Amino acid sequence: MIEIRFHGRGGQGSVTAAEILAIASFKDGKYSQAFPKFGPERRGAPVEAYCRVDDKFINLRSQIYDPDILIVLDESLLELNIIKGLKKDGKIIVNSKKSPDELKEKYNLNFDVHSVDVTSKAIEILGANIVNTGILGAFSKITGLISIDSLLKATGEKFSGDLRDKNLNLVKSVYEISK
Repeated sequence: MIEIRFHGRGGQGSVTAAEILAIASFKDGKYSQAFPKFGPERRGAPVEAYCRVDDKFINLRSQIYDPDILIVLDESLLELNIIKGLKKDGKIIVNSKKSPDELKEKYNLNFDVHSVDVTSKAIEILGANIVNTGILGAFSKITGLISIDSLLKATGEKFSGDLRDKNLNLVKSVYEISK
């Protein structure tokens, strides 16, 4: 089982990202679940969401304490203790203009770190700093855990009209620039 923990700020779409990832995983023939951690969150406050993906049925129904992958929608959250519990061989995918080496040094990270400037693409394409679908494009490319086709289908089902087209464009654009 692969466990993914999302860290974002209220209004960035962490919960929606976890849901889309679970749907895309299901479209790829896997079992999945997604759920948020609720509290007195407000716009801009730290938020967590979770997603599990497996080839077999998932019985577990708890928060994710020891994730395989962290998806960080706002780099400033690395100043908090969000890496707690990340498995030794874990991956961190961060929305940041900084290089992975710069992030490792600045935040003392001894993990497999990937960074993608999703914010710039989101502002260019959506006209807003909403990076949730874009970071999933990076996730697909970096991990190979879900196919880009299933991710695009799941994203397309979540939105409609112009917002659908813009989010699909964002997913594809970030997928293309991710390493």
